[in-house]
Amino acid sequence: MNDIYILGIESSCDDTSAAVIRNGYLLSNITASQAVHKAYGGVVPELASRAHQQNIVPVVDQALKQAGITKEQLSAITVTLGPGLMGSLHVGVSFAKGLATSLGIPLIEANHLQGHILAHFILTEGEELRVPPFPYLCLMVSGGNSQIVKVNAYNDMEMLGQTIDDAAGEAMDKCSKVMGFGYPGGPIIDKLARQGNPNAYTFAKPHIAGLDYSFSGLKTSFLYFLRDETKKDPNFVEHHKEDLAASLEKTIIDILMKKLTQAVKETGITEVALSGGVSANTALREAFKTRQDNKQWSIYIPKFGYTTDNAAMIAITGYYKYLDKDFCPIDKPAYSRTTL
Repeated sequence: MNDIYILGIESSCDDTSAAVIRNGYLLSNITASQAVHKAYGGVVPELASRAHQQNIVPVVDQALKQAGITKEQLSAITVTLGPGLMGSLHVGVSFAKGLATSLGIPLIEANHLQGHILAHFILTEGEELRVPPFPYLCLMVSGGNSQIVKVNAYNDMEMLGQTIDDAAGEAMDKCSKVMGFGYPGGPIIDKLARQGNPNAYTFAKPHIAGLDYSFSGLKTSFLYFLRDETKKDPNFVEHHKEDLAASLEKTIIDILMKKLTQAVKETGITEVALSGGVSANTALREAFKTRQDNKQWSIYIPKFGYTTDNAAMIAITGYYKYLDKDFCPIDKPAYSRTTL
């Protein structure tokens, strides 16, 4: 059998990334990040799309060079079609369509959320990989999404619950911004929380039916708490930043884990995976490990390199779709919003 080489391209937000996979094994994974957004406290769509235009050619070129192949050896090109920022998506999608057409090879659509979930299946030469068996539950948490997904197969995923407003990562970013800590808030909150008392303060936890999430009430509760405390002490945040970060983080993780525990109980599935940008959070990983140590769940946590947006997860999605000959019409447009 001939080797299958898949080029993956990811440009859904502010990271331009390209990766090459051969027969399921990762050969390269190159990402260009955009520091420009830190000054604005969040991603500016117009600036993001311009940066993608500058980065896409050198990033793809480096991915091919690091993989040690030429573009003519590619079997197919997989690209994130959505969800994401339309301007950013268009850069990656237009480039992928043009390259696939010029090479006469198939184009494969990747759903960004599906990519995060399938990051657990990226193989690396010389490393043993412990992959979750089907069916398993996956908690997918990022800046834009918080979802509990039942994964029956690579191409069969069932949404059990999702956020009805803000996502967990979005709540962290917004609360970090309110405290003046900067963007992205997740890593900053994580670092400060390691030195704080998670039980110092109590914030609102929503009561939402079923397995859906809500974080807007927590965000509002946090905002009002800070407003009241800074009236008494204008330097309240600076004096208590570690405890604030730890208490906020604990509240978010408690909300996430409560619904996930409920999903395990309802489905009877104890194989549980974590994915998405917030899966890099130290306390969330520890909460998962505690469940495994207590012999409640078998857990699967991705490498740190596969937590944030990256093209390796897009390429592995494309590899499995290629095996099924699940190709994408060249005229299929990008989409900003979707579920799995």
